Amino acid sequence: MNTQEMMNMALAAAGLDKMPEDCGIVVPGEGIKKVLMGVDMDTAELMLAKQLGYDCVVSHHPRNTSVNKLDVMKDHIYKLEALGIPRNHSQKLLAERITELDYNLHVSNSRRSESAAKLLNMPFLSLHTPADIISERIVQQFLDDKFGGKPETTVQDIVAALDEIPEYKNSARKPVIRAGAKDSYAGKIYVLMSGLTGPGAKILKAYFDAGVGTLIMMHIPEKDAKAIKEQSIGNVIIAGHMSSDSLGLNAIAKKWAEKGVETTMMSGIVTE
Repeated sequence: MNTQEMMNMALAAAGLDKMPEDCGIVVPGEGIKKVLMGVDMDTAELMLAKQLGYDCVVSHHPRNTSVNKLDVMKDHIYKLEALGIPRNHSQKLLAERITELDYNLHVSNSRRSESAAKLLNMPFLSLHTPADIISERIVQQFLDDKFGGKPETTVQDIVAALDEIPEYKNSARKPVIRAGAKDSYAGKIYVLMSGLTGPGAKILKAYFDAGVGTLIMMHIPEKDAKAIKEQSIGNVIIAGHMSSDSLGLNAIAKKWAEKGVETTMMSGIVTE
């Protein structure tokens, strides 16, 4: 396969018809049979791949240089609209968080990994949102099947159930409750793992205002968890960052394997 075919397969697996701004073919390549994939892949991992004879490196966290990367956060507007929150309302709530991230992104060393990959002549993909969407759907379907029509479900029931998924069971960091108590009723369970990164406390509150009882997320800053707890508006379960990312990445690697591409996992990926 080539890098474009690999990207197309990942997008198709996530149900996307175009490449999000947090993805990219950083360095294109052909004839790829051996891939080294990780959650965070940088110069050291690129050099390791070269030394070990890999044909391509794939990083989950963005390594492309798109200046429009933050556009991916607008997914929260459409998610909330589907839950009944007007898009003009959530757009305003999200603006503060986007501004905060823009300050951080503007000073970042955006071509560090790209320059190393080019010097090594190593094909390099950055593959973020597709894997996150796949993870989100896997967990949502699992929890819907497990707890649909069961109003007595508690937050602890969800935490225990997540351990049935191999990536969570095998992870060093287990799912934790960041807002709510073990015996809190779960209410409507909503898995929120795509949308680039955490959207901030104001947007999280909007999800609860829309009727969500428990949010299942990859990670949350302490300040956002504190804001949710202080307002007593809902429950937050953090399923785990590396483990949640791994769900989607493992699924994509299986698709590539069907085309004869062997993928070695490292740098944070939890295998089944």
